[in-house]
Amino acid sequence: QLQLVESGGGLVQPGGSLRLSCAVSGGTLANYDIGWFHQGPGKEREGIACINRVGDTSSYADSVKGRFSIHRENAKNTAYLQMNSLRPEDTGVYYCALSGFGRCTLHRPGEYDYWGQGTQVTVSS
Repeated sequence: QLQLVESGGGLVQPGGSLRLSCAVSGGTLANYDIGWFHQGPGKEREGIACINRVGDTSSYADSVKGRFSIHRENAKNTAYLQMNSLRPEDTGVYYCALSGFGRCTLHRPGEYDYWGQGTQVTVSS
């Protein structure tokens, strides 16, 4: 059974940085495209970053473009989301997800087959 475990969340001041990790077990990360999703308080889950299987194509939501960066290390079965210049509106739960559908997409969470449990990020002074 493929499992995803996110880590790296926490409390950070506005303007600060965090790096989230998504460790995959029970399967081969290289077989999947990766997405990171954000769910703010009282809001729907939204796709914010995705990267394709080989890591040469990525896509970002406008809200995080230029501030966040998605990476993957297939050899380590781990994905990352580097978050810089954090803002209070970045507060929420962050989820990583894997898609076997064959494309990197921010707008179709139904195409993601596996999800982690999420990690909380709070941006506050």
